[in-house]
Amino acid sequence: MNTRLHCTLRPLALLVATACLGACAVAPDYRRPAVETPSSYRYASPQAEAVDASLNWWAQFDDPVLNDLIEKAIAQNKDLAIAAARVEEFYGRYVVTRAGLFPQISANFDPSRGHVPPYAGLPSVTSNQFQLNGMVSWELDLFGRLRRMTEAARAEYLGTQAAQQATRIAIIANVATSYLQLRDYDNQLQIAQATLASRKGALGLFEERFAGGVVSKVQLSQARSEYESAQATVYSIQQQIAQQEDALSLLLGQNPGPIARGKTISELSAPAIPAGLPSALLERRPDVLQAEQTLIAANASIGAARAQYFPDISLTGMFGAASTALSGLWLGPARVWQFAGALTQPIFKGGAIAGSVHQAEAVQQEALFNYQKTIQQAFADVENALVGAARTRDQLDATTRQVRALAEYASLARDLYEGGYTSYLEVLDAERSLFTAQLQQSALQDQELAEIVNLYKALGYGWTPPASAAANGGGAKPS
Repeated sequence: MNTRLHCTLRPLALLVATACLGACAVAPDYRRPAVETPSSYRYASPQAEAVDASLNWWAQFDDPVLNDLIEKAIAQNKDLAIAAARVEEFYGRYVVTRAGLFPQISANFDPSRGHVPPYAGLPSVTSNQFQLNGMVSWELDLFGRLRRMTEAARAEYLGTQAAQQATRIAIIANVATSYLQLRDYDNQLQIAQATLASRKGALGLFEERFAGGVVSKVQLSQARSEYESAQATVYSIQQQIAQQEDALSLLLGQNPGPIARGKTISELSAPAIPAGLPSALLERRPDVLQAEQTLIAANASIGAARAQYFPDISLTGMFGAASTALSGLWLGPARVWQFAGALTQPIFKGGAIAGSVHQAEAVQQEALFNYQKTIQQAFADVENALVGAARTRDQLDATTRQVRALAEYASLARDLYEGGYTSYLEVLDAERSLFTAQLQQSALQDQELAEIVNLYKALGYGWTPPASAAANGGGAKPS
């Protein structure tokens, strides 16, 4: 080998070897943290069924109106549109960061024309100058700084994808629960209006009896009080219906207005309780996937911070042509070129690099604890929804039995009053209790279905994770 070439290659080989050692030192490769996962849920339902996650679970309510409302919300909801725009924003950031890994190529064409007047006996001169150059610059990422920055940007992009899906799941669940609440209010309004009509009839009867001297003014006032109480309840529920319609309209991405109705709260079919293992939440819940991507980005940022201890090496090159005539640019003698390399090694930064590394490591720890907390919260959400669905069903069954008993009690109390065996106060007590229990029964019907909705939300249903989720923490791998 030529001695001069050998002397030239030795420093280069030493530089590459140093770079490899440096890359190992600055590159903490990500490994998913070990997570303590329960083997099963404490309140798992024995009636749980396997539910196809790729299907629209809300179709199990068997209400076409609800299906239409959810599809409209997916298409028009503003929060979901904001989340989609944010995904595009972070994809652009990722592409910009990734571009630093590749050579940057540009070109410029610089034509000029100048005139020099006569001077010291010399004639005036008019000249042209044309220059066409192509430039190339490339930062050699020998120590992994750009690769780690790209890895962090990619994780942030995938994290926004997961956040978008979390928003989608929340919107679907909120539309479903809002619609169930609306149908509950509709049912309560029917109960209140029926009670109002009954009390209006009782009030008319007492007014006739009072005019005939059969009942006292005290009993008439009691009947009027119960009528006005029922009337106030009707007005209150009508207000709740209007406000619920407005809230649901906003979820649909439209101005406040009336909402279409489908089946009544009693006619809606209860979706199946989905079966699943706690370990599946790590791949299904978008917020868990987002927290992991945040951890991946923080881990990569440590490598980018550590790489600041090592030199930045860049190459630049220029190749072009310069001539006084445009046609001369294509001639051999017009060629111009230049190649250069630069190495910048930090020597004294006053602790800035150490501070940035310390900061990156602290951010990584913060992301790690947040990831662990998010998983624990996911488990708690599922457990709460499971116990909520089970116990609400028990409460509804008990309240249904209570309504039947109170209906019988109210009927007997009225018969006894008409027969002169008891006071009107006992009738009022029975009817008040029955009215309250009927409203509670309607609310529990809504709550039971809402708890099942919350369970699907807690389990991460409402989107289909890509097959690569286990490998990259969720979301499609960007190109």
